[in-house]
Amino acid sequence: MSDVPLSARFLTSASSLADTPRDHLPEVAFVGRSNVGKSSVLNCITGARKLARTSKTPGRTQLFNYFDLDVGGRLVDLPGYGYAKVPARISAAWRIRISTYLAKRAQLGGLVLVMDARHPFQDKDVNMISECASAELPVLALLNKSDKLSKSAKLKCLHKSRETLFALQYGADDLILFSAHTGEGAEAARNWILERLEPE
Repeated sequence: MSDVPLSARFLTSASSLADTPRDHLPEVAFVGRSNVGKSSVLNCITGARKLARTSKTPGRTQLFNYFDLDVGGRLVDLPGYGYAKVPARISAAWRIRISTYLAKRAQLGGLVLVMDARHPFQDKDVNMISECASAELPVLALLNKSDKLSKSAKLKCLHKSRETLFALQYGADDLILFSAHTGEGAEAARNWILERLEPE
């Protein structure tokens, strides 16, 4: 169990699967729509305020960014998707690269799908989870910005989200309410990640 940040440092960036590191260290990747606070989530989990670059302009992550963890293994920040101001052809290209990575990256141990707790499981999110289910890839549905929900809204969100996950072949343990602002859910997310980085 880990109640302390996962210390990490930047390794490299890759524009496609062909450019990714050639070793076989286990990886957990982060993906999500371009306005859900994915970079802030990464920074919260690692305890590094500037590990992943945050921006007021969604869609800034255009490469696969690799971070080595002191405990072993890596985190991978994938390009965001679904932001309207990104040209459709660029968004489509990112999506193809992500799908290729998910299907063919042998050492990928799991995917953390970051969503806005106020608007979870939009069509592109559901499609992403369905792809992972077909590939038998573990997925953590991380509902960020939970601090913006009331207590009753959180309970309603959890109930509906669990129903959606069950329909997509995942369980309650694959769902976390998270706040990069308050740290809610950070320990649970770190533990999920560490489990997926352990050698089989």
